[in-house]
Amino acid sequence: AVVSTQSGHYGRDYKKDKNLKKGVAFPTCICINEVVCHFSPLRSDPIVLINAGDLVKIELGVHIDGYAAVVAHTLVVGATLDSPVTGPTADAILAAHNCAEAALRLIKAGNTNVQVTDAIQKITDSYKCTPLEGMLSYQIKRYQTEADTDKQIVLNPSESQKKEIKNIEFAVHEVYAMDVFVTSGNGKTKEHEATTTVYRRTEETYLLKMKASRAFYSDVCNRFTLMPFTLRAFEEETKARMGLKECVTHELLQAYPVQMDAEANPVAQFKFTVLVVPNGNIRINGGLLDTATCKTENKIEDKEILSLLAQSANRKAGGKKKKKKAKSAVDEAKSEAAEVN
Repeated sequence: AVVSTQSGHYGRDYKKDKNLKKGVAFPTCICINEVVCHFSPLRSDPIVLINAGDLVKIELGVHIDGYAAVVAHTLVVGATLDSPVTGPTADAILAAHNCAEAALRLIKAGNTNVQVTDAIQKITDSYKCTPLEGMLSYQIKRYQTEADTDKQIVLNPSESQKKEIKNIEFAVHEVYAMDVFVTSGNGKTKEHEATTTVYRRTEETYLLKMKASRAFYSDVCNRFTLMPFTLRAFEEETKARMGLKECVTHELLQAYPVQMDAEANPVAQFKFTVLVVPNGNIRINGGLLDTATCKTENKIEDKEILSLLAQSANRKAGGKKKKKKAKSAVDEAKSEAAEVN
């Protein structure tokens, strides 16, 4: 509800076009410890308590006119400089954070997805951790926030993905959702017992038979377009569930089951949205971890990776240097868009 309200508030700047849609691009999911993703409980579900020492992942996304920004962050409840996170949990967090930072420095025009995958593998090896198998990062296009594109980055390719994944080169004016999951385990996942509540409309067509199904599907199309949503967004949960079944059966909606680490090891996640621009890139969200709250004996020793992480994440200034006020990421993005037009 908070995300929906705030996205509407900031969307007031775009009121000139009354038909401009804006809102949630990915429902807020809060996943604890070994739970990987898509946990977005309903009001009727049992309360899940968050305790001191829990590793918590928060993921969400918003959009304006179908152009989405998605983000995820990991924290440990109660962790401080005086009481830092240690052990495998610290390793997973630091590995995931450094993987995200390395990816940010590599997602630039002319570089490839293979470079990102290789860097992530080297970093996770340094912390004796593993990227979750098969997890995708992807190019974002209008009304498209998931992996329905040939331009993908695979963290830890499965055997089938190794045969199918394409080597791609990043290009100017592309937008990517970089999503890193790291575990101290073997990288395998399995479906969690929690009820699936997150869905997304597909492009399949079918003439629904039940009145409840037609009403529910019409509401989904009007409110969420092709963006993922949670059943919690519907006031009448019982009616929503009645309409949901037929829509899923006939593949009008794609389910996002809750996933967990197969060995119940804690999983860390960092996700950000990045714009590829002529002079580098612009990260428009994410990147807030205080690494001093995590302590481990493991460290990165690969010289190439250390050199990469030592590079500035800020894009290079183009043209003659002029004194001007610092621009926010949003202002930078608007400037780049203006250049294209």
